[in-house]
Amino acid sequence: MSLRLHDTLTRSVREFVPMTPGEVRMYQCGATVQSAPHVGHIRSGVVFDLLSRWLRATGYSVVLCRNVTDIDDKILARSEEEGRPWWAVASFYEREFQRAYDVLGCAPPTVEPRATGHVTQMIELIARLIDRGHAYESDGDVYFDVRSFAEYGALSRQDINDLRPAADSGVDPRKRDPRDFALWKATKSPDEPSWPTPWGPGRPGWHLECSAMATTYLGPQFDIHGGGLDLVFPHHENEIAQSRAAGDPFANYWLHNAWVTTAGEKMSKSLGNSLIVSQVLTKVRPVELRWYLIAAHYRSNLEFSDEALAEAAAGYRRVEGFVTRAASRLGTATEPSFGQLPPEFVDAMNDDLGVPAALAVLHERVTAGNTIMAASDDVGLAAALGEVRSMLDVLGVDPLAAPWNSHSGDGGALQEALDSLVSAELAARQEARANKDFATADGIRDRISQAGITIEDSADGSRWSLAGDA
Repeated sequence: MSLRLHDTLTRSVREFVPMTPGEVRMYQCGATVQSAPHVGHIRSGVVFDLLSRWLRATGYSVVLCRNVTDIDDKILARSEEEGRPWWAVASFYEREFQRAYDVLGCAPPTVEPRATGHVTQMIELIARLIDRGHAYESDGDVYFDVRSFAEYGALSRQDINDLRPAADSGVDPRKRDPRDFALWKATKSPDEPSWPTPWGPGRPGWHLECSAMATTYLGPQFDIHGGGLDLVFPHHENEIAQSRAAGDPFANYWLHNAWVTTAGEKMSKSLGNSLIVSQVLTKVRPVELRWYLIAAHYRSNLEFSDEALAEAAAGYRRVEGFVTRAASRLGTATEPSFGQLPPEFVDAMNDDLGVPAALAVLHERVTAGNTIMAASDDVGLAAALGEVRSMLDVLGVDPLAAPWNSHSGDGGALQEALDSLVSAELAARQEARANKDFATADGIRDRISQAGITIEDSADGSRWSLAGDA
């Protein structure tokens, strides 16, 4: 089965055919950096990292452009709330998002442009729209004329006559239609950030930014445009309108991940139900949070709860336990490769990134691998471990690979110290058992257990793991 992806514009699962054989150009709507990222924000980053990984695994080179919106009404509001310059607010929260992407194993995009660095391209795009009769200036503001674009509403499947006034400018008598949205916002006070334009000083509208940045780095037509489901309208609807009205064919496929919800509602700061990534990571490890975020199909809502998170974490630890035990037994582990992926796993991933079906294949191989290991079949175990690690590598959660490998980076020093301490305790316990001093041996075991460490005794000796990892 070749790769098939669900296209929001056509509401169908379509065979993916890139514009250039062997190459994929993809745009992901990134963060508006006005607050710390919550789990709902970061799901999109993880989903499109997963798509990039699968495309690369199947032989494509991928150019991924993920933008940063660093000028926006929300950023200005946060600036006033926090009492510091807007650019300081944007820089601070951009770093928060970057840390969240990094800690959850998202590979850096090919390019990560900021809106403030592309005002020239935005002004050029506005000029093209005005020349083509799709935009107009009014007292320094510039608006897109939605009635001039016959396909407006196609992405969100809405009739233009049923739409409310554009939220970014509301009901304004200077607009031709209440639904017209702002391409450029004139400066209203000397304290506001602004850039010079032929229509006067001001700042860009939110929707304009992505069209300008996407075409700057990916060209007037590219393969995939992605983002969260909440961006379908008005953001992506407006991107299509302004880009195509300017003469750019724009994206061939539109992909959207569903929400993370709490109590059935979309996770958002305004609802007061946000779960900040840094807070969630006090409950589970980063790799376990990534596992939780990818386990459901990307187009399915993910209902967040501590219980579901803990259950997912325990499930990952069972898989991780097999990998670490098998690698320890074999003394080495074959590096992951596409050739070791089970055909059923490949078919599942090619079916619109069908991770739930892919995980079913993974769990079946882990169960079989544990049976093989119990039978002391090292040849079979090596094959099973290769398959499992290859699947985990595609998903970005291989425990033997960076950043999850505890023997890499700062975690390596901590792991080596823990190894040394626990090994000394196990040696003392073994000596006590050899001397038939079972009270001392049991005391050592209890002390280790109270530290959250599990001991597993076998004919080959004792091994340890953090509680729940085995």
